[in-house]
Amino acid sequence: MSSRLARSAGVISIATMGSRLLGVAREAALARIFGASAGPAMDAFNVAFRVPNLVRDLFAEGAMTAAFVPTFSRTLNNSGRDAAWRLGNLVINALLLVTVVLSLLGIVFAAPITSLITTGDLTSWPLQLLGFDVPPQPGFANVEGKLELTTRLTQIMMPFLTTVAVAVAMMGMLNSLGRFFVPALSPAMFNVVTILACFTLVPAMPWFGLPEIAGIAIATVLGGIAQIAVQWPTLRREGFRYRPTLDFRDPDVREILRLMGPGTLGLAAVQINVLVNTSLAATQQEGAVSWLQFAFRLMYLPIGLFGVSIATASLPDLSRHAAETDKAAMRGTISNALRMMLMLNVPATIGLIVLARPIIELVLEHGRFTAHDSAATAAALMCYAPGLLGYSAVKIASPSFYALGNSRTPVMVSVASVLLNLVLNLGLVQILGFRGLALGTAIAAMFNAIVLLALLSRRIDGLDMSRVLVTFVKVLAASIVMGAAAYFSEDWLHLQLPGAEWYWRAIRVFSSIGVGVVVLLISARLLGLAELKEAMNRVVRRVARR
Repeated sequence: MSSRLARSAGVISIATMGSRLLGVAREAALARIFGASAGPAMDAFNVAFRVPNLVRDLFAEGAMTAAFVPTFSRTLNNSGRDAAWRLGNLVINALLLVTVVLSLLGIVFAAPITSLITTGDLTSWPLQLLGFDVPPQPGFANVEGKLELTTRLTQIMMPFLTTVAVAVAMMGMLNSLGRFFVPALSPAMFNVVTILACFTLVPAMPWFGLPEIAGIAIATVLGGIAQIAVQWPTLRREGFRYRPTLDFRDPDVREILRLMGPGTLGLAAVQINVLVNTSLAATQQEGAVSWLQFAFRLMYLPIGLFGVSIATASLPDLSRHAAETDKAAMRGTISNALRMMLMLNVPATIGLIVLARPIIELVLEHGRFTAHDSAATAAALMCYAPGLLGYSAVKIASPSFYALGNSRTPVMVSVASVLLNLVLNLGLVQILGFRGLALGTAIAAMFNAIVLLALLSRRIDGLDMSRVLVTFVKVLAASIVMGAAAYFSEDWLHLQLPGAEWYWRAIRVFSSIGVGVVVLLISARLLGLAELKEAMNRVVRRVARR
């Protein structure tokens, strides 16, 4: 089971790595052309994209997967492919209907939605209802044309909801069939389209009387279509044929929709917290929204590589064990997933903290993205990084509850996490500015994960936590030594190779990472970290066979 989980997670990680790296390249291209604090374009785009992107993240890595994959897998195993294809068609058509309506509503009401987010009203009205006196906050409306630009971009991007809903339904079907690579790679097409748009659509926008950033908004919708196109051939080869059928009375469809309702909220804590951050950041100085967005994208790279891939690979096993009421097998799967996640994400967290500034200078500090933007983004990244473990653990814990048929617990914990994030951010933003928003989100993510794991442990009579904690302590100790080595290596190299050109920065960053990895391997070996030994033995055996 552990070996199969590792292989599946490895396949997903390879595809996801390409997608996430292209995502970083996409951010680098946007930073070069539009900067962060050089004008209103990047802030306006990030706020406008927040609503459709919220739905994308929930569907792509959340409720749709948790609700659809177990039901589709059960139908596939019990009733055969024809019944499974019928269910797939019913779900796709139901999603089309719902998301088209939501997109139209979003277009019509784009102005009040963007105004709500960018004026601070989104976070101030709950406190006002409780009787607190909240002074008015500066918002996008105070910058000439910024709110209007945000509204226009929101209207352009709303159809992205429909494209991503269909793409994720296809992803769920392929995952249920054991096809992980193409679905994990499909988000890369979104990034590819955006990168191409930077050099094609963006320069052409003034010819049509539109701002340059509108080209990126158009590319967002085209990128959603590309995610569908890249999965379609593989799904068709498996035997799927689209049929325009719709039946909300179908018991499987109703079960999926029933799980998706609370499931969306149950897995939404991170994204709702980011929405809260966006609203509060809009009341800060020019560029704050973009600094947080760039930092979150870089922090989300290891989540996509390790957290999502491990969770996606473990979900079919969790669903099967839950259906068989095999708690021991569930404990084993969850324990393996958690320990694998810690082995990868603890070093990533420490690495992001100690190398935040040089990494951002290498990746983003070009064109209109200034040294001031790098310093601000690095500060946000350092505050986001501690939440990396929380984000990844939630992606393992929440689907475990849904596999058990319990959607209520993740919902309650998610709501508590969102409320905690709101309280923390309202306080920390007064002390640390936009950096407090990142730190508050990280603390809330850790709270979400700890509570979910504690409740899950009670539900399945334990989680082998003693073994997980031992792994965590060992990995943390090795990672701290690694972080110190990487930090001092970069500092020494900066004295020896002080050039600001990209190649000098690349030499410093990758050399420091290389030193850190070597020190991590040595430290882990000295500490007798079993998970690392297992991974190294598997690599050696694979190389020997080849």
